[in-house]
Amino acid sequence: MTTVNQEDLNRALETLGLTIPLSREQLIAKRRELLHTWYPARYANLTNNPKKYMQMFKQAEDMTRKIEAASKVVSDWLAAQAPQG
Repeated sequence: MTTVNQEDLNRALETLGLTIPLSREQLIAKRRELLHTWYPARYANLTNNPKKYMQMFKQAEDMTRKIEAASKVVSDWLAAQAPQG
């Protein structure tokens, strides 16, 4: 488990569109929603222009990476907030 600084947490929450207080269930639901929205293969049928498709595909890949990273930061923060037992 790593410590999460406030700046990273704020950036992650902004990326995910979440606010504190939040639960692990809210994080999982939002992560799934965003990953579904930004799934790169969804852009295959949106255009017949290969150049535009690749631009959209790369943007979706980048957003997917950002969502995963933000989700990990918030998950680590939630784990640190959990009562130790």
